[in-house]
Amino acid sequence: MLGMTLALRLAQQGQQVTLFESANELGGLASAWRLGDIVWDRHYHVTLLSDSSLRSLLAELGLESGMQWVQTKTGFYTGGQLYSMSNSIEFLKFPPLALWDKFRLGLTIFYASRVKDWQALEKIKVVDWLTRWSGRRTTDKIWLPLLRAKLGDNYEKTSAAFIWATIARMYAARRSGLKKEMFGYVPGGYARIIDHLATALRETGVTLRLEQRVKRVASEGTGVSVQLSSGQSLAFDQVVLTVPAPVVADLCPNLTDDEKRKARAIEYQGIVCASVLLRKPLAQFYVTNITDTWVPYTAVIEMSALVDRSQFGGNSLVYLPKYVPADDPMFGLSDDVLRERFVSALQRMYPQFDPSDILAFQVSRVRQVFAIPTVGYSNRVPSLRTSQPGIHVVTSAQILNGTLNVNETIQLAERSIPQLLSAGLEKGELEPAAI
Repeated sequence: MLGMTLALRLAQQGQQVTLFESANELGGLASAWRLGDIVWDRHYHVTLLSDSSLRSLLAELGLESGMQWVQTKTGFYTGGQLYSMSNSIEFLKFPPLALWDKFRLGLTIFYASRVKDWQALEKIKVVDWLTRWSGRRTTDKIWLPLLRAKLGDNYEKTSAAFIWATIARMYAARRSGLKKEMFGYVPGGYARIIDHLATALRETGVTLRLEQRVKRVASEGTGVSVQLSSGQSLAFDQVVLTVPAPVVADLCPNLTDDEKRKARAIEYQGIVCASVLLRKPLAQFYVTNITDTWVPYTAVIEMSALVDRSQFGGNSLVYLPKYVPADDPMFGLSDDVLRERFVSALQRMYPQFDPSDILAFQVSRVRQVFAIPTVGYSNRVPSLRTSQPGIHVVTSAQILNGTLNVNETIQLAERSIPQLLSAGLEKGELEPAAI
């Protein structure tokens, strides 16, 4: 979505743009795939009422008016029990925490939603900040299990800006006027969104080159050479790299040692995510947060608690994500091994669940999903401009005051356009450009 949005906006500014994609389809983390008899998102996505950048793009593509908005419910699995945490009354009744603990937890969330100086939070470790505001007991019982589920051992070096950004996005949806967690989706999912976006790219004159893996990018003379893994070499006036930060260092051998060191120092969290198509729903919750450490996945995302089941042929679609470091051994496990572990856990969590209801089980593996916002992170992020003339970097690692989601990705693209244009991409001056 980052590369496609940049390509669209640059083309609309009169640039001749070529978009390279190593996969055989567009979309990256937002791509779709076939699961049994349906086509839906490879990873789970949701749109909030406050996601103004994404909604604006969808409106431009003619899709926003057809969005479906649903009030969802939230579950919490802790101590071997499944609880509903969908409203204030259920929160007050939540057994694992005492009343004072709940008050401090609520105060933490409220305070975080009001913080404006996220850079100050970037200097504090997330555990230290949460302990200060929520107390040791609430941090140990609630926050730490959730942090470990998302960040693994990397939570120890993550700044408080991470939890602030997470809370801020969710709280912004409640400020939209309804005071409810209204989540939205486009019928047809991201397959439909990407199809419309691809059409817009072609109509704007963007050249799409799929299954074209870039091997090397280097400034040469007055332009930039892009070498493909096929051996073909192409010349452009400007190149914008939208790959993960460490990949920039691998692609650009002529960057300075400091630039390469900075790019490779950005640590990423990966994901192993199972998509499970079921005949019957598991529960009524869109998301079920999990604090029990024996569960082999991070959460249960029941997409059919949000999306009308007619989109799934009357069935239920569940995502079982596990966030792990980019080098985690879990990436080497086969689908069969993961299926055995995940299905066994589902049976333990949901006694009514019958494995025979599984219609499809597929696993997506991505080693570099989001950059870990370590303490002092913003001081180490690669800049848009590099030391090499004509080579620019726009990567999701540059999202500083938010969490990785499609809305933030589009915001980053939109925010980068003026800087790219001022770097010499004025209409008619330097063409073409490669993304």
